[in-house]
Amino acid sequence: MASAPDFASRDPLSPQFWDERFEREFTPWERGGVSVALRRFVASSRPLTVLVPGCGSAHELTLMCEAGWHATAIDFSPEAVARARALAGPWADRILQADFFAYAPEKPLDLVYEQAFLCALPRARRPEVARRWAELLGQGGLLAGYFYFDEAPKGPPFGIARAELDDLLRPAFECIGDDAVEDSIPVFAGKERWMIWRRR
Repeated sequence: MASAPDFASRDPLSPQFWDERFEREFTPWERGGVSVALRRFVASSRPLTVLVPGCGSAHELTLMCEAGWHATAIDFSPEAVARARALAGPWADRILQADFFAYAPEKPLDLVYEQAFLCALPRARRPEVARRWAELLGQGGLLAGYFYFDEAPKGPPFGIARAELDDLLRPAFECIGDDAVEDSIPVFAGKERWMIWRRR
């Protein structure tokens, strides 16, 4: 991974942290397209109502909407939202600037899609993220996507240990899918799993 430029903002809880990185096109966590596992998941599922938090450039939104899903992508970074809207074509109005912890979906959700959101936030916020996922999803709702396992102290991305993820999610979710990832980008290579968790 390229060394990071000298940024003014060092707090990933601030939109300015992410704005600066999008403005300077330093986004090594971004895939630049849609992953193989998500393509398979969308192709094999009925249309779902889905939220994509911390969406960044939101490449996944177009795939979901084209498959007939009611997809909404949110980010609290104005620069990320502007980039995502510029890429989304007819689906640009499905991308909103919003805070995940305060956002209220317009329709009940079937799915929350996870990709580089949990690992973008400092570890102390993890219980709050897990609680919000549980609040957003009714019984049987799905939390699906990519989970990053690493114990390096610095971030983002802030990795998690598998046992810690289990402890975080099992009170409200059961794991129903756990697969190796075949097309990781360099920052996540060898350290992520495609997982599906079902709300109890």
